[in-house]
Amino acid sequence: MAKLTYQARKKLPESSFVDKKNRKYPIEDASHARNALARVSQFGSDREKAAVRAEVRRRYPGIKMSGK
Repeated sequence: MAKLTYQARKKLPESSFVDKKNRKYPIEDASHARNALARVSQFGSDREKAAVRAEVRRRYPGIKMSGK
């Protein structure tokens, strides 16, 4: 996975984030989508977990998810 620098993250469109308001959980590619799943499982609320899983499932149907 390529490191997402602060400057690169600032340039990402809102559509690249699951939580658009807070610009959390960027999923601009499959690698970052897998990372978002890992981070939300560690630190996210139940609502955030559901949102990230749903968006990753929608945008990257080939990514396998553990758990639900």
